[in-house]
Amino acid sequence: MRSRHGSSGPVRRIATAFVWCVVAADLLLILWIALTSVRGSADILHQAFGLPLPPHFGNYAKAFDEGGFGPAALNSVVVSTASSLVAVVLAAPCAYALARRRTRTSSALTMTFAMGLGVPGQVLVVPLFVGMAQVDLTDSQFGLTLVYVGLAMPFTVFMLTGFFSGIPAVLEEAAALDGAGPLRSFVQVVLPVARGGLITAFLLQFISAWNETLFALVLTHSQEQITLPVALASFVASAQLNGLDYGTMFAGVCVILAPMIALFSWMGTRIIQGMTVGIGK
Repeated sequence: MRSRHGSSGPVRRIATAFVWCVVAADLLLILWIALTSVRGSADILHQAFGLPLPPHFGNYAKAFDEGGFGPAALNSVVVSTASSLVAVVLAAPCAYALARRRTRTSSALTMTFAMGLGVPGQVLVVPLFVGMAQVDLTDSQFGLTLVYVGLAMPFTVFMLTGFFSGIPAVLEEAAALDGAGPLRSFVQVVLPVARGGLITAFLLQFISAWNETLFALVLTHSQEQITLPVALASFVASAQLNGLDYGTMFAGVCVILAPMIALFSWMGTRIIQGMTVGIGK
């Protein structure tokens, strides 16, 4: 026993040191992006690493005015929030049915949802574009929201199935004895108990939709419908012709990163615990 603890001690310290090194590198990268976003382009070209002396806060105003990051940010909020909410609303009853009905059919459906996690998005781009074009849903926030909901269903159902499986069935039996039907038991008993899993599923889908670029780039093209990642890509593409404005580009990156950093700082522990509990079960 002593030799085992003695051998695991140095390994654990090395692993902990490695993790802290990765964390420090990530924090330094975020700090560098934030500082570079308020520097001038000439200063950045002359010296990549440096302090903003003086700071150019006009980069953010230029990003919102010329880069179109203002409307794109609003589109990202609308699409991400709507797709996350609809995905959780649709996935919750599906996951509950799969968790409670222990049959061959339910096991096969659960496996089907799990297999959907392995389908690469590049395979779906062309069929989705053709189908959405036929029903006139390209360059539309509603169409992009539908796509995000479909992409979110495999992971959301798979994760929520683990949460519902961990809820004791005795709670529903007690509700049935009190005269509650299946729908009432699900809404008034199961959903409040699984609130942590529902919040985690919503946050994970929101993060995924906020950062998604491929489908947004293919399915939207007008300035009124594009999201933040597409606005950044369009700004970089246009700036390459007129001279790349690095300060404004990094300001746009900060606009995309800031909500995610705030979200993880506020609810990072809940997200990690929810993923571990839901998938582990």
